[in-house]
Amino acid sequence: MKKVYVFFADGFEEIEAFASVDILRRAGLDVVLVSVMDNEIVKGAHQISVFCDVNIENCDFYDASLLLLPGGMPGAQTLGECEDLRRALTQGAEKGITLAAICAAPMVLGQLGLLKGKRATCYPGFEQFLDGADYTANLVEHDGNLITGKGPAAALPFAFALVKHLIGEAKEKELKEAMCYTH
Repeated sequence: MKKVYVFFADGFEEIEAFASVDILRRAGLDVVLVSVMDNEIVKGAHQISVFCDVNIENCDFYDASLLLLPGGMPGAQTLGECEDLRRALTQGAEKGITLAAICAAPMVLGQLGLLKGKRATCYPGFEQFLDGADYTANLVEHDGNLITGKGPAAALPFAFALVKHLIGEAKEKELKEAMCYTH
């Protein structure tokens, strides 16, 4: 079974994180919630707390198929300051692991140089941090093993794009029908 790691920091955007976790789990993927904070309890931008499965200090991501960064501020900034996460993202990119980020979080990938020559999108105003990317402003952008989303309104299309990439179009279609998603 493919394994997905979703990274949480205080100030994360709840809809982006929870929509992705929910849809990826509905697709049958093993989704692990990872805190980059001092403990496993992380509070979102709208004061919704989540108890993560593990702290980043206890992970090595050897079995990752996807490393996922939800947006939100200051969550995305905190993700970008986490050295363990920066190392995991860089190593993941070198190994061809899929990297995904939404809203403000693509700036983390941009600051690491992982968007050079790639199409990407992000929340308006954060495109300045997408170093070397071809910024498109699309709701969702998929370029090779890189998937980015624009913001909260992109939460469902972004999550469905992850399913399509990891499992296939048939599973994506099945989930969309089961969830009455007719976009």
